[in-house]
Amino acid sequence: MTPTVRPVALADIPALVALAAGATSGVHTLPKTPEAIERAVRHSLASFAADVDMPGDESYTFVLEDSDDQRILGSAALAASAGVNGTFFAFRNDVMQQVSRELNIGHSVHALTLCSGLTGHSQLASFYVASDDEQHAVLLSRARLMFAASAPQRFGDRFFASLAGITDDAGRSPFWEALGRKFFQMDFLEAERLIEGGRNRSLIVELMPHYPVYVPLLPGAAQAAMGQVHAEGELPLQILSDEGFEADEFIDIFDGGPILQAHKHALRSFSAALPRRVKAADGGAGEPSYLVCHGAQNAFCAILVSAATLETSDSIGLSAQSQRSLNVAVGDTVTCVRL
Repeated sequence: MTPTVRPVALADIPALVALAAGATSGVHTLPKTPEAIERAVRHSLASFAADVDMPGDESYTFVLEDSDDQRILGSAALAASAGVNGTFFAFRNDVMQQVSRELNIGHSVHALTLCSGLTGHSQLASFYVASDDEQHAVLLSRARLMFAASAPQRFGDRFFASLAGITDDAGRSPFWEALGRKFFQMDFLEAERLIEGGRNRSLIVELMPHYPVYVPLLPGAAQAAMGQVHAEGELPLQILSDEGFEADEFIDIFDGGPILQAHKHALRSFSAALPRRVKAADGGAGEPSYLVCHGAQNAFCAILVSAATLETSDSIGLSAQSQRSLNVAVGDTVTCVRL
């Protein structure tokens, strides 16, 4: 099997519908219905085809494909500018200082404030891999950032990813039960279906509290869930952390899941990218693994390659199969990032 990441195509829609049918509530940004999937695919095609000099409402969807039999193994998206058609809402972790000079008492209170601080940042979303293969997940998640590094004018300087928070086997979120339900008057999964995983709908600002929410007033289960990731998000969390993302300032307004963010210069796909000339592979088992990408816009593709250490070489040895997957020949230049 030779997994390859490439831009989505119209022909992938049936496979994506089947893929989404197997996704659980732990993947809340993945389009689930055939109509939503087709909209996302067509939007992606238009985004890749557009001549862009600054980020707008573009959203790029990538698929992980088995090059041997063309099976679709996963999908992931990268939005150029979150909330471009409105506002991207999140809860900001704040510490409020309260002081009584008369009583000589002062203390700090943890509070959550509805904010739009992530609006305009580029957003990683819709990540889902059907298999448990960690290498597949690493390739799919990080390939989209390599695309961003190859076309920086299409994206902002800051990136973020919202990971699903804790829910039980029935899909109930303790954070939602303590907070969101009070304002939306509906179940967590019903609310997620209503807004299709988005965080920029006007009904959010219409219904969510506009004043700080004092965390000590929330039930213990809700407090414990804040900033904690769903079991299915542990691998994506590790991948993004290895890339350079950090979580602290924001959490999701629905399930309290962590929101990871980073400046592009802190991400390895930007700071550690190595342009290397392609040469014929000369063997070598047990050598370092690299993410390797090539191509612009809808011709972009990425694979994983085991190659001799590139930091001390100006070339990378690729097998004939790898060259075909990347659509390159000896002498062409590819971009590599070490795992």
